[in-house]
Amino acid sequence: MFVFDITNPITLVLMVAATVLLIFLSQEIKRSAVAGIVLFAYLGILIVHVAQLTTLSEEFRYLTETLSRCIAVDFAFLLVSFFAYLWADDVEAKANNRKSISNSLDWFWKKI
Repeated sequence: MFVFDITNPITLVLMVAATVLLIFLSQEIKRSAVAGIVLFAYLGILIVHVAQLTTLSEEFRYLTETLSRCIAVDFAFLLVSFFAYLWADDVEAKANNRKSISNSLDWFWKKI
């Protein structure tokens, strides 16, 4: 069974670098869709890992710990990319003089 192990240090560093670069790109071009792509990619990876964990056969039970760690890391990346999407949406809304999706985090953005 193939498992995309994102807890591997090299993979983890590459994923962090790609995430940071895409978030920076979304801030520079003022398009929240780029951060949305990152958000949906991590959501897809999370769904794949959960599906693999739930359909794990007895011969692959040794992968339970690895998949559990991957799911925890997926949630962390999902949380970061969700906040990055909200931030990018706020930047895009201010650049285009329109209302953001959610203004409930204005107090947070002012502190950044």
